[in-house]
Amino acid sequence: WGEQAAVLLLPSFCHAWQGGGSLRADQNRGVTQATRIAIAIVYSAVCTLGVLGNLLVFFLLGSRHRRRMSSATFFVLNLAVTDLQFVLTLPFWAVDTALDFRWPFGKLMCKLISSVSAMNMYASVFFLTAMSVARYCSVVSSLKANRGCSSRCLAKVASAIIWFFAALATLPHAIFSTTHRVSGDELCLVKFPELKDLDPQFLLGLYQTQKVLLGFVIPLAIISACYILLLRFLSRMRMSSSNPKTRSRVTKSVTIVVLSFFICWLPNQALTAWGIFIKFNLVPFTEAFYNTQAYIFPVTVCLAHTNSCLNPILYCLVRREFREALKGLFLKVTPSFSKHASKAHPRQAQPC
Repeated sequence: WGEQAAVLLLPSFCHAWQGGGSLRADQNRGVTQATRIAIAIVYSAVCTLGVLGNLLVFFLLGSRHRRRMSSATFFVLNLAVTDLQFVLTLPFWAVDTALDFRWPFGKLMCKLISSVSAMNMYASVFFLTAMSVARYCSVVSSLKANRGCSSRCLAKVASAIIWFFAALATLPHAIFSTTHRVSGDELCLVKFPELKDLDPQFLLGLYQTQKVLLGFVIPLAIISACYILLLRFLSRMRMSSSNPKTRSRVTKSVTIVVLSFFICWLPNQALTAWGIFIKFNLVPFTEAFYNTQAYIFPVTVCLAHTNSCLNPILYCLVRREFREALKGLFLKVTPSFSKHASKAHPRQAQPC
């Protein structure tokens, strides 16, 4: 263990984003073959479900919003684009994990896949945050007239800004992603340069701090604040007395959104924060950290990736209009079921 710890702390073995296969240090290679195969299977399953779910979102959005698209719906569309791109990188990381973190696709694909994974991770979180802000603003300003065009224009501008900052946050990956030989095997990693005045481990700590702040802490604070303000606004409007079902539905959706984001990303971000403290020499490198990174961290990566599958369900299927569209699609592809349903409920087919 002592030799492996020394290798981990060598300045040349620096890895930036601890997700989607980007952390490839020597200690992670102690994961058993069964664990690696299980992780690869989970990656493949998440990819399949994510592709199907996000393609379904595209279909529902196209069928329900052909002419006009609200700001929230426009953010949903962008979120589906980011999540689709994100899950499409998972087969590469599945192969990488199954091969004991050996990267077989070459340096160019390492840089491309690593950058796309990181950019869409940031973009996905940013769009989740923007949707929370848009939802609060739409509810508060729902009584004001002639807001549709301006809100849609603002959504387009905000989306362009989000993509710009997601790309900006990904620059370290785009610049420093490369393949590097560790113990005779070629790995895909982010290798920071060795400078006279800066330790690469310190640069890695700074980048991981950026990931925790921009990818979790700040978005979670904004999302929570928006939904707390939203629930407070609904309470002031006395929706509980006029329409308790509506308030209960909003409260339930708010709880699901916040909890899903928190549960999926907290374990991964917490372990990343632990690594930051070690790189800044705030806490010592221990065997507990080594075992956690080797055996528990891959599980947290899988959990974080499932958020890309949950997003289509949380932000489309929980809305009544999309549920109705999905029900209509299901009835079209299953005509026998549709006929059976119409026979079972003949009164509903008659005009009022």
